[in-house]
Amino acid sequence: MIRVVLADDQTMVRTGFRVILELAGDIEVVGEASDGPAAVALARRLNPDVICMDVRMPGGNGLAATREIVDGAAPGASPAVLVVTTFDLDEYVFGALEAGASGFVLKDTEPDNLVDAVRRLAGGHGLLDQTVTRRVIAEFARRRPAPIAEPVAAQQLTARETDIVRLLARGLSNAEIAAELVIETTTVKSHLGRAMTKIGVRDRVQTVVWAYRNGMVPRDGG
Repeated sequence: MIRVVLADDQTMVRTGFRVILELAGDIEVVGEASDGPAAVALARRLNPDVICMDVRMPGGNGLAATREIVDGAAPGASPAVLVVTTFDLDEYVFGALEAGASGFVLKDTEPDNLVDAVRRLAGGHGLLDQTVTRRVIAEFARRRPAPIAEPVAAQQLTARETDIVRLLARGLSNAEIAAELVIETTTVKSHLGRAMTKIGVRDRVQTVVWAYRNGMVPRDGG
């Protein structure tokens, strides 16, 4: 059973999400919070698999709460944070990913997409709404956060793992990476999984963040 905490200042939104998620059969909503600090407290007390986090809430926003939850958890023990918001803005998406979120969907997404997003994050797969994925990659490229290089982690990657991480950071899917490197998709998944373990991230989305922070992607994205 996937254990979920809902964080949103609107009771009706939380109620709707609870109904949608629990109808899936393999998801249980174990707690609800109406602001960021309450979400942080529930995350620490309940240790859920996924937190559905609103961005803007009175008394503490979702981005600050996400950062506190991710930074305060033991390595590998942080809940996956799915940012769910009405704001289709790069600023919010970028801020959420920088804070450590594993996924981002809009509040008007279809119910099945919300369920799928929770399942993907619980399984260790990051997710971005399809309408914003490429724009977010472009935003990373434009901003180029100051590298906070982790040479030990980077040096542990094999040449093939490095190639795959770089292509992932350019926005390519597993199938596109496989075609680019002339290898099987299953091989891409295996190499990427090992690379994620070595650099200490839990999903594809945070792998992209790590790649840009460590200067692994040329300025032109090539």
